[in-house]
Amino acid sequence: MANVNIKRVKSSEIEFKDRLVSIQRVTKVTKGGRTFSFSAIVVVGNEQGVVGYGLGKAKEVTSAIAKGIDDAKKNLIKVPILNGTLPHSQEGKYSGALVFLKPAAPGTGVIAGGAMRAVLESVGVTDVLAKSKGSSNPHSVVKATIDALIRMRDPQTIAQLRGVALDKVFNG
Repeated sequence: MANVNIKRVKSSEIEFKDRLVSIQRVTKVTKGGRTFSFSAIVVVGNEQGVVGYGLGKAKEVTSAIAKGIDDAKKNLIKVPILNGTLPHSQEGKYSGALVFLKPAAPGTGVIAGGAMRAVLESVGVTDVLAKSKGSSNPHSVVKATIDALIRMRDPQTIAQLRGVALDKVFNG
């Protein structure tokens, strides 16, 4: 991830909805036989610009999901959303996964696959065009999508950084 200002959020006073991205059954073979455990990737968000992801591992599925939710609530970020879509196009990268997010007109819906869809719906985006390139590993796709969302900047911040009026950002 780039050295961008990450907008961290505290999870105490926010109501979250969680989405399960994937569950893997992991088998460890020992001299005594096979031992099964589960890992779960979970995305939580308030559908109003706050999102986080977490990984939980346990011997049972429910415990793994619960641990994933707890982990996700520790890694929350704030994302700028304009009229149900993103402020600008953005690429995100993590390991072998590369994702491309593009704002869409109202009524388009969330055009995204599996892991990306869970993250974008959790953050509260209703209209977006998204493409996943490279690895389809859910871990990497979720982290690449979060990376793209971290890099998003709202027009007010840009105007402040440039020292110009807000309408100059859109027209200038």
